[in-house]
Amino acid sequence: MNKKDLRIIFMGTPEFAVGTLHALVEGGYNVVAVVTQPDKPVGRHQDTLQPSEVKKYALSHGLPVLQPEKMKDPAFVEQLRDYHADLQVVVAFRMLPEVVWAMPRFGTFNVHAALLPQYRGAAPINWAVINGETETGVTTFFLDHDIDTGRIILQKHFPIPDEADVEYVYDGLMHLGAEIAVETIDLILEGDGQVESIDQETFAIDTKTTVLHPAPKIFKETCEINWQQTAKQIYDFIRGLSPYPGAWTTLQMPDGKQTVLKIFKTAKTSLSTQLETGRLKEENKRLYVAVQGQLLELVEIQLTGKKRMLARDFLNGFRGIEEAKVV
Repeated sequence: MNKKDLRIIFMGTPEFAVGTLHALVEGGYNVVAVVTQPDKPVGRHQDTLQPSEVKKYALSHGLPVLQPEKMKDPAFVEQLRDYHADLQVVVAFRMLPEVVWAMPRFGTFNVHAALLPQYRGAAPINWAVINGETETGVTTFFLDHDIDTGRIILQKHFPIPDEADVEYVYDGLMHLGAEIAVETIDLILEGDGQVESIDQETFAIDTKTTVLHPAPKIFKETCEINWQQTAKQIYDFIRGLSPYPGAWTTLQMPDGKQTVLKIFKTAKTSLSTQLETGRLKEENKRLYVAVQGQLLELVEIQLTGKKRMLARDFLNGFRGIEEAKVV
């Protein structure tokens, strides 16, 4: 069988998934249909429907699009079955029921943005950066009954520079994910549907993985900065949420009023201080916050109702900064 005969159904929703779908389309693979989330209501009155990035790409390339509300909907399952897919490729999509993932004769594989079994969950890229990892990667694995636990097919590694934020890692893994998806499909083609894979428990033993880090979904409350952590932990936390959804804290003004302050970029320093944790300091047009006896520089911030700005520009219009603090 060649790639033009292999019938593929692609499943995904965000921009991250578009990278892989694009690679399949441009590579001449036979994508017979695309499954994505229903259009999302947006706008002040929720009266405008916004299609997913995957849907927009699929329609621009003349691909059929399916948008089930429920993956177990009998009508959807029957519609899916009518495509007679040999293989399903999933990137950044929802959990699939067995009736769906077990349908193709060659199975369903997922492209996950982490080195499984590490960082199982909805936000692997964010948590890898938040935890200060120096390396992450992508994994392809066959879907089974539990989330992100199936047999590993391939992995590719990706270094995380110390100054990198989530956007940098996201872009890198999007391209790497496309590469590994194509390589996985080619392996499946070479083996006429048979490909070597390894269960994650065995893989963890072989790689001496003793501690597993989860990657749960991130909510607004997840993004609040804990100033009782070390400067390094706070530095990693902020870049692990930048530029989206953004780490935030409460800024207490000199008059006692409080407002939300988002912080998108900081810089580590070797400066020590006697100031209490959370107290702000201005020096040479630079803005610092005291964290456990150290100064952490705030570089890019955003006040509620204002645009994202450099901290030095913020200082130009702020008086009494050293009487303010973050709490």
